Amino acid sequence: MNDTVGIDISKATLDAFRVSDGRREQFYNDAAGLKKLKKWLGKTPVRVIYEPTGPYHRDLEQALASTSHGLVKVNPTRARRFAQATGQTAKTDRVDAELLARMGAVLNLEASPARSETLMEIKELHVARVGLIKDRTACRNRLGTARCKVIISQLNARYRQIKAQIAQIDAELVRYVKADPELARRYEILLSIPGIGQVAAIALIVEMPELGSMNAKEVASLAGLAPITRQSGMWKGKARISGGRQTIRTMLFMPALIATRFNAPLRQIHEALIGAGKPWKVSITAVMRKLVILANALVRDDRIWAEARA
Repeated sequence: MNDTVGIDISKATLDAFRVSDGRREQFYNDAAGLKKLKKWLGKTPVRVIYEPTGPYHRDLEQALASTSHGLVKVNPTRARRFAQATGQTAKTDRVDAELLARMGAVLNLEASPARSETLMEIKELHVARVGLIKDRTACRNRLGTARCKVIISQLNARYRQIKAQIAQIDAELVRYVKADPELARRYEILLSIPGIGQVAAIALIVEMPELGSMNAKEVASLAGLAPITRQSGMWKGKARISGGRQTIRTMLFMPALIATRFNAPLRQIHEALIGAGKPWKVSITAVMRKLVILANALVRDDRIWAEARA
């Protein structure tokens, strides 16, 4: 992609800046405005840089899903750090749009294809499911401390409601995935891996659409599971994991635990590390890393897991 465009998204407007000619444009953040933005971007693929802004950035993603433009969603903290490093501290939409575009061009940020409408629907359902899981935990905790019969009755009713809503969303997620041939195949491959169940497979599909297009080092880094060693002169610190997508790390914990029992190659890695005196946390992190690397390789090669070839 030869050009980069930064878009600062707010509830009312979309402020855009294009690097190649320095043009700035403002569009209303509605259906008509998004249509004009698509026309302004043109048909030649460009890299579009933006920050996440809840439902407003999802409208932009959906509008660009039918185009050939590449999307880069940057962490706001990372954008602010880039601004500080380049001496740009002004806070206006136009400066922000230009800042995002310059950041994408200077750092050569890698763009991903816009998500399909189906994948966006799945993403919305998945986000709702994550919220319900948190609600279920909070409700269960309150049940453990409540003493008033009325409150206990209400909490039990709410707990049953949350469970029913989670089940409804799970069924809808599977329906959406199976209705899309490409996603259905990816789902089938991921489910074949011992340790990865329905919830983890869908989470990987949603949170890591790049799966299958990266090498082992890249996928481990994206998941925040690549060990990073801090070193200065003669001093060398312990290797730690950091960065990456926290949602993926959180989601991979339970599959990794299951894999240490039912996935023979990963169980051997876990036992070897424990036998070598490594802490349990280090061992389980290594299994998580191997699990996501394995998932990436199988999706890339379009093949089902087989123990002899894993």
